[in-house]
Amino acid sequence: MVLFGLFCLAGYQNTAGRSEITSTTWPVESRIQRTPGMSTLVMMVHPHCPCSRASIGEFAILMAKVQGVVNANVVFVKPADFPEAWEKTDLWTSATMIPGVKVGVDDGGSEARRFRSHTSGQILLYSVNGQLLFSGGITAGRAHFGDNAGLSAVVSLLIQGNSQTKETSVFGCPLFEEDRTGKEEELCHVPHGK
Repeated sequence: MVLFGLFCLAGYQNTAGRSEITSTTWPVESRIQRTPGMSTLVMMVHPHCPCSRASIGEFAILMAKVQGVVNANVVFVKPADFPEAWEKTDLWTSATMIPGVKVGVDDGGSEARRFRSHTSGQILLYSVNGQLLFSGGITAGRAHFGDNAGLSAVVSLLIQGNSQTKETSVFGCPLFEEDRTGKEEELCHVPHGK
């Protein structure tokens, strides 16, 4: 029984979240501010997703390598009509401590829907001209710290201007209620209610 449980947990840790083809150009309706002459980096996060601790940690490493060359944003998705400060978790605190990062709230998930983001920890990198350069995660598994293809790709795109990797899997909890399953709820402990 213990071995079976460990096998199931390992399988879940390596199961990517839902993804779909992201908008290949910057959504003109977005309220996220772009900086003229700079690429724009956006990370979508569920504030109660324990898997996203690793994503925020890797984002801090990423920003240490690309400081000053990208407009970086961490956006916390907050369901409509949830109480004030529901999103102000330890993940929020960690994100606000990363130099050069703007942290904001996506009330009702409208920004996440504009970018077609469904999984916590998804990174979207857009060029100066608003063209999508990269979409994916920057961890190699759920709650997994360490070297990974996503982080390497984003650094390469921002520093060298190119990367063979344009997309990676995203390992995190669902951003929206309709994307959750009982298994994800049990293992991620993402609260549904207020």
